[in-house]
Amino acid sequence: MAAADASAERAALAILTIDLAAIAENYRMLAAKVAPAECAGVVKADAYGLGAAQVTPAVWRAGCRTFFVATLPEGLALRTLLPDATVYVLNGLHGAGPPAFIAAGLRPVLVSLQEVDTWLAAADANPAARAGLHLDTGMARLGMPADELDDLIADGSKLERLRPSLVMSHFACADTPEHPLNREQPQRFQAALSRLALPGVTRSIAASSGIFLGQEQALDLVRPGAALYGIAPLPNQPNPMRQVVRLQAKILQVRRVDAGSTVGYGATHRFDRPTRLATIGVGYADGFMRALSNRGGAYLGDRRAPIVGRVSMDLVTIDISGIPEQEAQVGALVDLIGPHNPVDTVATEAGTIGYEILTSLGQRYYRRYRDAGAAATR
Repeated sequence: MAAADASAERAALAILTIDLAAIAENYRMLAAKVAPAECAGVVKADAYGLGAAQVTPAVWRAGCRTFFVATLPEGLALRTLLPDATVYVLNGLHGAGPPAFIAAGLRPVLVSLQEVDTWLAAADANPAARAGLHLDTGMARLGMPADELDDLIADGSKLERLRPSLVMSHFACADTPEHPLNREQPQRFQAALSRLALPGVTRSIAASSGIFLGQEQALDLVRPGAALYGIAPLPNQPNPMRQVVRLQAKILQVRRVDAGSTVGYGATHRFDRPTRLATIGVGYADGFMRALSNRGGAYLGDRRAPIVGRVSMDLVTIDISGIPEQEAQVGALVDLIGPHNPVDTVATEAGTIGYEILTSLGQRYYRRYRDAGAAATR
């Protein structure tokens, strides 16, 4: 580690460790699971908050060649990192001009008949321009609705000119395997594909959770995002993915309070016994959610220290009465996300999902990337 990096780590109040080797291993496991289908990588939202500049080269080295982002700026940034990758932009044209996509070799996933018309007006003069097509089969979010699909099919010349390289849909309830939409959506998708009659087009419906609905849902290409980053693809089942993130915060102060004392804004926690407290250097400005007030916990080794009082902008207090004093000293690191409290557990305690936990992680952490030769620490 360079001297400047070592100095920055010492000065940091919290450290976010991101295991690039674990991300690569998760990719390889998913790719093996869906073979012979292709496994893409979803790296939108700065690779779910973990740093696209570091994550995407690691996934490329693991064998990924097709990537999905959400917006044109994300696609342009990814193109500079991976000039040879196939890059799809999930949110379609979203008001951007087709020439920007064409010049960068990006493939918008068109979501409406209007977008198809806009794309064709520019792409007709650019034979190498390619795009995907998103069909809505039950999400009722982005995606071409059934009546617009009817119009597209009725105008055979438009479909012939479009030559989509990908036709995709998206499960609404893949993380609830028993939900009837998990049967209905593939049926609707297959019916639409039959009507489109596009031989050789890449078909895709499954993202992270959809991969675990069965091999038949893999089709030609799957689009895992959350699973790459260690989030459990199916709730209430053992997580097959390697954990990727560890969030540690330093103890800034240790103190004792008497029975009857309160702590934090609003005095929302009152102690019924003498208590040892530690204040740690992280808060909701860092994406450590206020919803964890009085309900989350930290770990020192394998011992849990409950969060007491409200999570504030920069600070959290934990009850360290059950921790040996020599282990809970100023400067010691506590795990807020780690081996004993993985991201899905923290999400449950916060009343949310792992996706929100990861994408909320702030920029004040010292970020430590683990994977020899993969990326510099920043």
